[in-house]
Amino acid sequence: MVSSSSNVSIVIPTLNEATCIDRTLRHLAWLNPPAKEIIVVDGGSHDDTVAIAEAANATIVHSAAGRSIQMNQGAAAATGEILCFLHADTLIPDDAITVMETTLKTPTIACGGFISLMAGRDQTRWGISLHNYLKTYYAPLIFRPHLFFGKGLRLLFGDQVMFCRRTDFWNCQGFDPALPIMEEADLCLKLTRYGRIYLVNRVVQSSDRRVATWGVLKANVVYLLIGFLWGMGVSATYLKRFYEEIR
Repeated sequence: MVSSSSNVSIVIPTLNEATCIDRTLRHLAWLNPPAKEIIVVDGGSHDDTVAIAEAANATIVHSAAGRSIQMNQGAAAATGEILCFLHADTLIPDDAITVMETTLKTPTIACGGFISLMAGRDQTRWGISLHNYLKTYYAPLIFRPHLFFGKGLRLLFGDQVMFCRRTDFWNCQGFDPALPIMEEADLCLKLTRYGRIYLVNRVVQSSDRRVATWGVLKANVVYLLIGFLWGMGVSATYLKRFYEEIR
């Protein structure tokens, strides 16, 4: 992607995301100001994901599969002072770059994220979206109260479009490549060394494809189960078995 005056590099990990990556990249083309660069890190797609990203003039990085591994690879290729990690099925507002840069001008903020509104073709998932918003606060309050009150910890998840300074990201060694899920929450814990985690009062729209496939009841059970077990110290590798990929 052509460089701009902004300091934000957007990193998108992909694996067989041809059904949604085109829409996401078209929305990114409307950013004002534009991102410094858009980096698509592909984990070995067998569909048209890479061709679509190339047609949109994104920078392509080929990687081993695994979201943590892919996002670290994208961060290594990035030249912006701010790293933004975006899922291929999530749409951000056209002033998102300004929001990120303004947020991180506050030196006591180490990482930010947005409020995720989950929606599909036919409906908006208001209930699950509200729960995901509340979970940003209640999960660290329950499981890491000393960090919640003492360090301003909030737990952000992938569809909340995390962003942080590149220097802080690498100072805490980035995403843990051994984690198949919960890598964003783990990064939040590490970033509290450099400041608080801040939830921006702005909305991004994420696909409801997982909820549409599982159903609302199963989705809520799985989300709660994984969150509570992880908070109690259960291995993310074990928890991954409950969280199959949905494309």
